[in-house]
Amino acid sequence: MAVDLVIFDCDGVLVDSEPISVRVGTAALRRLGWSIDETEYIERFVGCTNDYWEEQVGETPPGWREQLRAEYMAAVKAELCAVRGIEEALDRLAVPSCVASNGRHSVIRHSLELVGLAGRFDGRVFSAEDVARGKPEPDLFLHAAATLGAEPERCVVVEDSPFGVTAAMRAGMRCLAFAGGLIPGDRLAGLGATLFHDPATLPELITSLER
Repeated sequence: MAVDLVIFDCDGVLVDSEPISVRVGTAALRRLGWSIDETEYIERFVGCTNDYWEEQVGETPPGWREQLRAEYMAAVKAELCAVRGIEEALDRLAVPSCVASNGRHSVIRHSLELVGLAGRFDGRVFSAEDVARGKPEPDLFLHAAATLGAEPERCVVVEDSPFGVTAAMRAGMRCLAFAGGLIPGDRLAGLGATLFHDPATLPELITSLER
């Protein structure tokens, strides 16, 4: 079936922010007294909505969230880069595309601007803030597709987390999952995604889905 729209997740797919988020987030939770390491943080939180994260963390001391945000933004400013190979893929992609992320609009925009990708998605960035339920529910992907006039079965989602792959499956969309990120590829494949290891090969993979 033809592909009319490619929907990219942001963190871990377009921008290499997940290692930063995991490192900073794990350290912050340990300051709260949590017994958690980066492996558990990845398992519990990578790809989740801000609301889910807030619910899981619960009450915090005054200033804790402000400190966490400041630490994260400083690390992002110093370290953030585009996922290797994604710019080449976007250069050669012949299908319309958009971004649909569980992040807040302000954070998505800032991340894309830092790595020079913002201009590629002008007017085509969707956030969990736009819908009642973020990933793993299908609302965000269905909203993006409807806004851009694409039927779900003619969309391909590019993801890197179980939250995102589950949302794509529930939306009735095909899903390509990056196996070079923090989540083991077999876990993503087990949820119904087709794995890829090199983002630069995405145009060919998407073409192959149309055959």
